[in-house]
Amino acid sequence: MAHFVIMGCGRVGATLAHTLEDSGHSVAIIDQDERAFRRLRTGFGGRKITGVGFDQETLKQADIEHAYAFAAVSSGDNSNILATRVARETFHVEHVVARIYDPGRAEIYQRLGIPTVAAVRWSADQVLRRILPETAIKGDFREPSGRLILTELALHPDWIGRHILDIESAAKVRVAYLTRFGEGILPGPDTSYQQGDTVHAMIVSARFTDVAHILAAAPAKEN
Repeated sequence: MAHFVIMGCGRVGATLAHTLEDSGHSVAIIDQDERAFRRLRTGFGGRKITGVGFDQETLKQADIEHAYAFAAVSSGDNSNILATRVARETFHVEHVVARIYDPGRAEIYQRLGIPTVAAVRWSADQVLRRILPETAIKGDFREPSGRLILTELALHPDWIGRHILDIESAAKVRVAYLTRFGEGILPGPDTSYQQGDTVHAMIVSARFTDVAHILAAAPAKEN
């Protein structure tokens, strides 16, 4: 069981909180307006914290120091980005995601190493893929037999700078494309994995758990 902190108790924030709790995780949800917590179902067992999501003391009340992931899904772009940066840079939360309404800012945020989801293509599932990597098994595409699936992969930070070919060789996958600065690119033989990249790969669905474990660990050191 992991601990998750969510900023923003709107429709998406409440959906995330319920989904994570149903999966057996502990959840803390933050909102400036106490009335927003009415969106949570009766019997919700997580923490409900009234406050500003980028305030360090508020985040500490949400137990951010022990959080596996942080999702900022309030209605304000600037607040979401600021809160996400505080979570990552001050409290060293590895898995973060910020909701944005202005897709034009995506490149700036990606350069900061902050995964973002634009409101125009928003869904709670897209956030879950970024903060709860195992949910990516749902995939973006599954071929008719069900044996192969195109899905996002979560990589250990030490893969940054390594060639895509190294990733394919280690995990026995085929990288279909990367999302970099909000745009898709086809990898070439000299393409390396960069901070902020999202890797989309074709994998054998039965090997998803093995692939996830391999890439969640640092790459083997070269002799």
